[in-house]
Amino acid sequence: MGSQLNPCLAFAGNARQAMEFYREVLGGELDLGTYRDFGSTEAPDGDADQIMHSVLSTPDGYTIMAWDVPERVPFTPGTNVALFLGGDDAVLRDYFEKLSVGGTVTLPLAKQSWGDEAGSLVDKFGITWMVNLSGRR
Repeated sequence: MGSQLNPCLAFAGNARQAMEFYREVLGGELDLGTYRDFGSTEAPDGDADQIMHSVLSTPDGYTIMAWDVPERVPFTPGTNVALFLGGDDAVLRDYFEKLSVGGTVTLPLAKQSWGDEAGSLVDKFGITWMVNLSGRR
């Protein structure tokens, strides 16, 4: 198997809830490992049940990873990274709607100047998502 590049999202204590939400929206297999599971003593806030490593593998072939950041790691939530979902599948429209629940739509899903339907949102966990539905001319 060759190399892979997968997003790994950092959270301040709610990685489990975020990843379970993404599994509800995107489907797939979710593997969660806590600091306790890995025998680590550096769990955030001393809570060994925080997530040290998680992987969501979806039926569409997406892989999202996440963790709860320990105190030694600088953590500043921000908008410098977005998860991009692109394709011509109508299921992406459904993902957009589900991901926006409890979040903020920053660009409603609509036809854009380049001819595709596109939109963006910040979900209830502060993660930015961009969706582009190609071939909607």
